[in-house]
Amino acid sequence: MKIAIGCDHAGINLKPVLVKYLEENGYEYTDFGTYGKESCNYAEYGAKVAEAVASGEYDRGILICGTGIGMSIVANKVPGAHCHDSFSARATRMHNDANVIAFGERCIGAGIMLDIVDACLTTDFEGGRHLARIAKITEVEQKYSK
Repeated sequence: MKIAIGCDHAGINLKPVLVKYLEENGYEYTDFGTYGKESCNYAEYGAKVAEAVASGEYDRGILICGTGIGMSIVANKVPGAHCHDSFSARATRMHNDANVIAFGERCIGAGIMLDIVDACLTTDFEGGRHLARIAKITEVEQKYSK
């Protein structure tokens, strides 16, 4: 599984913890930035990761900013999900087939982040009845993307 990761300056402290987890668990990943604590635009990094996943080159994307909300909004323009706990991460994989998660360094610690990441990377989409629900989401998305 190939993972695209990215953060802004407000997520830079958790990124090394994420990288260590990915390396220890044998995941291939690419870090799309940022690489320092200088203030930057989260939208740039969120879009890079979401576009890399949408292209099919990467299987999943993981984004970190201060709250996870800004990155989630950006990623959802491409489509993805904002997760704040491992239950949400598992459910969004099983029911929504989400391929990008976002969370906030200012909202969660390293342990919770790793639990969320593990849930996202090890949970499969259930398909079935959820396909019709995803189709409805796509209808709404298309209605407002004109």
